[in-house]
Amino acid sequence: MASLNVGNLGEFLREQRRTAQLSLRQLADAAGVSNPYLSQIERGLRKPSADILQQLAKALRISAETLYVQAGILDERSPEAAGTRSVILADPSLSERQKQVLLQIYESFRKENGLDDDTDTDSAADGSDADHPQASN
Repeated sequence: MASLNVGNLGEFLREQRRTAQLSLRQLADAAGVSNPYLSQIERGLRKPSADILQQLAKALRISAETLYVQAGILDERSPEAAGTRSVILADPSLSERQKQVLLQIYESFRKENGLDDDTDTDSAADGSDADHPQASN
């Protein structure tokens, strides 16, 4: 299991908060966490859950995946996969929960097709699938 990189996460969160011109209190309120808890995260004393990271990302208007990578929960992905993820995460018509479910489904399909860390997505993108010959409906 990957350990959380809490120190770097805290520094990253503080930088994002300052860039967004939010006080600690404003971000804590927007994310639904207490001021002391957020302060402890920023100082590297606490390991936030994925749900808390998602709330913080939403409040900062950045992708939850960005925080997951900073926290060491997720590895950085191939450019093609990152592009797909970015499009899903940027869609304003989807809720945060819907985005996360879509990303989980996308990951499971990539793993099923042997493309978990592979940058070659041509065979998956062209629609050809030898296991399922019914191409027309």
